[in-house]
Amino acid sequence: MNDAPQRAVPVVDGFQVIDRSYSLDDSFPTIGLANIHAIVPGVEENKDKIARAARVFADFGVDVAIFPEFALSGYFWDDELACRAYMDTALTELHLDWVDEMLRPLCEGGGLQAIVFNNLTAGPGDDYINRTVVVSPNVPDPLGLEHSYDKIFLPGIEKTFTSPGSDDRLVLRSAETGISYGFTTCYDYLFVELLRRYAFQDGIDAIVQLASWRGASSREYPHLNIRSDRYYGQLWDMAMAASSAQNQVWTIACNAVGRHGISGADFWGGSGVWAPSGIPLVQASNFSDELLVIRNLDLAGARQLELDDFNYEFDFREVYRRMTAAPPAEQSMA
Repeated sequence: MNDAPQRAVPVVDGFQVIDRSYSLDDSFPTIGLANIHAIVPGVEENKDKIARAARVFADFGVDVAIFPEFALSGYFWDDELACRAYMDTALTELHLDWVDEMLRPLCEGGGLQAIVFNNLTAGPGDDYINRTVVVSPNVPDPLGLEHSYDKIFLPGIEKTFTSPGSDDRLVLRSAETGISYGFTTCYDYLFVELLRRYAFQDGIDAIVQLASWRGASSREYPHLNIRSDRYYGQLWDMAMAASSAQNQVWTIACNAVGRHGISGADFWGGSGVWAPSGIPLVQASNFSDELLVIRNLDLAGARQLELDDFNYEFDFREVYRRMTAAPPAEQSMA
């Protein structure tokens, strides 16, 4: 039994707030992660929840507040006609007045430097685009391509509704700290070449991953007496750790949580921060809404520490042959 004293968890405006400090140096950025559930259908309820959470983050001294994929609309479901009719009302461009009236003031004298959230926007034909946007004094048009990121890799049902973005990466550098961030959305994070380009070509310090990543999926190996009914959730935890370590970058990941109001699909939550060592520093609930506040993250210094230990990029470039080389001829093991 662990007899260590437990910290009281404050509840502010309906949210449990987990407040942790990486260092005492307040010149480093403080990040807020909204491990929250999107109501479906419920655009107005989701707008209220996002705004309330953003105000809590501002009151807690957060610099950058991050929300999960589909934070405004919630996720798709199988009834295509009903789903499209709802999603058509949830497009970000229809709610820019809310962005300007409720979110932007929090970044213009309200304490926050930026708010990052994801939602749908109109795409080609009847398709949508899955777009991550930044609300900041330095970004006059949050839907502008210069400061937004369109999801590239589309799993399952998303191919029915959305068109993929290009293979362009989004790299944003903070004018205050000089820290550079690259962006991925959910399934994108599993594609190693994208992450390697962010890390090895762009030299980013942190990957910001927004997701509606599910928990439940079965994997069974009966002769070894092994079964998992939460495989997708386990994959989330494994992938964030492994990719952070392999690319020697931070992963700051914000995931949806809870059950879809129509389909019943469950989302894993587990939003958190993984250091360039791959070690998870803090994670949110897999079951309920929580706001994480992680103070004073030394994003550049910790990344440099890993590079000084083993510089994977240098070794890859100096030693390993080019990836475009012809594959080796197959040899028999017999």
